[in-house]
Amino acid sequence: MTTRREAIDYCLTLDGVFEDYPFHDPNWCVIRHQDSRKVFAWIFNKDGLVWVNVKCDPQWRDVWRQAFASVIPAYHLNKEHWNSIILDGSVPQADVKRMICESYDLTAGKKKRGGKK
Repeated sequence: MTTRREAIDYCLTLDGVFEDYPFHDPNWCVIRHQDSRKVFAWIFNKDGLVWVNVKCDPQWRDVWRQAFASVIPAYHLNKEHWNSIILDGSVPQADVKRMICESYDLTAGKKKRGGKK
């Protein structure tokens, strides 16, 4: 996965999400959960490459950063909970997808319980 369209299209395969451009800047695409509108992927071009910001569990944050030079503290987001993945081809597609899915899971709203027992 190295293109913006590939990143967006992969994110859109996840359940209950939509593509949004909240800053009126076509460079910044966010992928949100439909129910809560929470963002789980920020997709943008920077320095001639596509970047994807994803939320990560703090226990995994440094593992990803140490495993790949192209996974760094998130650009423009809380660096404790978010990483930037630079899609330069050095991070295997399976790992990019795994980080996107982890972000999706971490930002999903809590399911409401249906009534009292």
